[in-house]
Amino acid sequence: MSGDTEKPLAELRTLVSASKDRVATLQRIADFLRRAGNHRWVGLYDVDHAAGLVKNIVWSGPGAPEYPVFPVTKGLTSAAISNRKSINIGDVAADPRYLTAFGSTRSEIIVPIFDPSGQKVVGTIDVESESPHAFNPSTQSFLESCAEILRPLGSVQ
Repeated sequence: MSGDTEKPLAELRTLVSASKDRVATLQRIADFLRRAGNHRWVGLYDVDHAAGLVKNIVWSGPGAPEYPVFPVTKGLTSAAISNRKSINIGDVAADPRYLTAFGSTRSEIIVPIFDPSGQKVVGTIDVESESPHAFNPSTQSFLESCAEILRPLGSVQ
């Protein structure tokens, strides 16, 4: 993501504030994030700490995730949750934590979404690319701003 991000962030705020149906709104948001960043695939996930699971809510891209539900201790998502910060991997083939979603994925970024208090990770934004090192610092910053805006739509648990 490069250039001015204020317009897309304002659009995202409008989507969130107009939310009536959580899943339908999150689908619009996944589609929006995919278009805004010209990304191949975007998924939004809930983190169910009680069950120890990460669950895909919606996705936008060429196919469903290979792992729609997986243990909170697995994958790059585990690192984002336990470290409470974004995980930006430029070469997923070199990272043993990577859970293969698509054979052509070269890079992935996982951005945590926190509860309203900012204490607990209740969800994630997952973006995948066929290009190595696809997510530069401005893209990461944009997605982190998006995660802040998504807090009101955090997990319904």
